[in-house]
Amino acid sequence: MKSFSIQEINSILQGTIIGNTSESITGPEQLEMASTSQISFIGHKKYLKFWESSKACAAIINQEFELEPGENRALIKVKNADLAMAQLLEMFVADAPIFDQEIHPTAVIHSTATIGIKTRIGAGCYIGAGVIIGNEVTLYPNTTILDQTKIGDHTTIWSGTVVRERCIVGHHCIIHPNATIGADGFGFRPSADGRGLVKIPHIGNVVLGNYVEVGSSTCIDRAKFSSTIIGDGTKLDNLVQIGHNSKTGRSCLMAGSSGLAGSVTIGDGVIIGGGVCVSDHVTVGNGVLIGGMSGVINDVEDGKKVLGYPAIEARDCLKQWSYLRKAIK
Repeated sequence: MKSFSIQEINSILQGTIIGNTSESITGPEQLEMASTSQISFIGHKKYLKFWESSKACAAIINQEFELEPGENRALIKVKNADLAMAQLLEMFVADAPIFDQEIHPTAVIHSTATIGIKTRIGAGCYIGAGVIIGNEVTLYPNTTILDQTKIGDHTTIWSGTVVRERCIVGHHCIIHPNATIGADGFGFRPSADGRGLVKIPHIGNVVLGNYVEVGSSTCIDRAKFSSTIIGDGTKLDNLVQIGHNSKTGRSCLMAGSSGLAGSVTIGDGVIIGGGVCVSDHVTVGNGVLIGGMSGVINDVEDGKKVLGYPAIEARDCLKQWSYLRKAIK
């Protein structure tokens, strides 16, 4: 079990220690659940009142908060407790699952595939024809990489993921269990006789940039032609749907159960809340914030905050909601 002194933790966080504790800190925990060997954090003033009753021996807190540590307890004051907690969690990350062999004998690897150095391939994986896998890639058991796909260096793909043919995954990506990269787009049209549906072939691919993270059971559809593109540093939560030919910019965030229809364009640094739907062919500008459960049916300019169904500027939406509450009364 990993453990650290308060001084060792602060050597990473570079905060200011108030008080002291002799406890060996074995991990982080919520204030109300922490034991005397654990550290917690306070990033909002409403949680200050819980410090006194908490058993935690230490806490990371925002530097503007005034709080007495107590006997054999310590506080580390930092500019941003949330970011400091992320650094702390890195210290306590558990070891990754063990690979007894770099390439498990039950993995099926086509003779034309290229595998980089120090790449690990788990049991039951399938690597198709012409696949190129970079250096120090980790494929956990039962991962499927289909023909002509390229996987960049230092990427990790967890069990159950399928990356379909001709897709490109960048360097330092993380793809969580059961994600699907490159499924057919949802394209159908009524048949000429009006008695059925005609499936539209999708012959493009998906391109993930570098440092992209894809959540569990998320699906990114291949393009009708050309590419569906996820920009560098973008993070997709679990159960996210990206429609064919959509494009996201750099460092976007999409929360769970949100989705883009086909041919949506998302700018850089966009934050999309949970359950958001963006209609086809909509363009969302740089730095836009879309509130949870909103429905975006029109283009959104750079820097806007939108909310509601259909989504409008957040201030206007809140005014409408306020008016409706009063009208109902």
